[in-house]
Amino acid sequence: MSGINVKNFLRKYMMLIAMVVVVIVFYFLTGGKSLLPQNINNVISQNAYVFVLGTGMLLCILTGGNIDLSVGSVVCLAGGVGAIIMSKNLPWPVAVIAMLVMGLLVGMWHGFWIAFVKVPPFIATLVGMLAFRGLANVIMQGYAYQVDDAAFLSIFGGGDSCYIPDFLAGIGPDAGLNKTCMVFAVLVAVGYAIFTFINRSRLIAKGYKVDAMTTVIIKTVLIVAVVIWLGYKLASYKGIPTVLIWIALVLGIFAYITSKTTLGRNLYAVGGNEKATRLSGINTKMVMFSAYTLMGLLSGFAGILNIARLMGSQPTYGMGYEMDAIAACFIGGASAYGGTGTIGGVIIGAALCGIINQGMVIANTPPNYQTVVKGLVLLVAVLFDVIMQMRRKGSKKTDVSAEKGGAKA
Repeated sequence: MSGINVKNFLRKYMMLIAMVVVVIVFYFLTGGKSLLPQNINNVISQNAYVFVLGTGMLLCILTGGNIDLSVGSVVCLAGGVGAIIMSKNLPWPVAVIAMLVMGLLVGMWHGFWIAFVKVPPFIATLVGMLAFRGLANVIMQGYAYQVDDAAFLSIFGGGDSCYIPDFLAGIGPDAGLNKTCMVFAVLVAVGYAIFTFINRSRLIAKGYKVDAMTTVIIKTVLIVAVVIWLGYKLASYKGIPTVLIWIALVLGIFAYITSKTTLGRNLYAVGGNEKATRLSGINTKMVMFSAYTLMGLLSGFAGILNIARLMGSQPTYGMGYEMDAIAACFIGGASAYGGTGTIGGVIIGAALCGIINQGMVIANTPPNYQTVVKGLVLLVAVLFDVIMQMRRKGSKKTDVSAEKGGAKA
């Protein structure tokens, strides 16, 4: 590869490279414990809410660097409502619908004030953070509610038995692995590789600029290797956790929305230049309203996963969740200025946060130092974004000056 391609590759996949480095560092700091199959499984189950909330937070950030500070309180409120409903011996689907509706209504509430009344997102969601945390306390009256519905816990990932059964267990020799998990991992890896090269050929045929073949091959090989390795680790424990299916479903749906739909293109357009987007005929108010409505819906769903994992709800749940979601987006490459970011970046950011958290716990790092490390990681990610923005502005000024000079000549 040429020097320019190397620079582009490093800039584009810096966080992915950083995640690999962090994994290697914690492997040696913990004596290999951080990569034990059970610990890898724990990273997924304990950080499910980060993947879900980070997906919704990305939509808000794309609109111009806006955030939602209320998501942790909404997770607590929705989870509390669901736990209370199930404590009354009502069917769990009723509780699930109630939690989703609760999140949706909160999202619409924020979207109304932000999009139509023009209340700054920081203020509107700060009010929501305080108000909905208080409302959750009022509804639960300060008490904890236990969730013991076996069907609900099994479907949404709470408990030790919440894994996809090994349908291929009786086929072939017993290698001590969950065969269904391994086959699924291989299929996902092969499917991703095929899709990548077919999509690249399609973009070339339409005249789009694409990455060099060498860059695509390196990226694809790395991702395929990670998928198969992760599948092997999970297969060595209990297989595919149920919550991983829900995470993949949410990420897949919103990856499609952000990259293939009109709403997705409008989110990037509003973040890039809201005034120009509005003058082009796009209803920017509805775009903003949609972003916060979907954020609320995903907060309700995160509440479902949260009470399933913790097997209950209490008024203190959800504290700090908004910061984890924001960190996952910025660490994953979303721009603090809006208009830039991908679901793939959220995956990397959320995974990196989870790896750092668990690695420090296994390494017996004092809690106060854990907070310092996470803050520094976020600072480095945002600083990287600021530097890139400054370079882009500098290159634009250079191009404009060159054009003016050419015109004078």
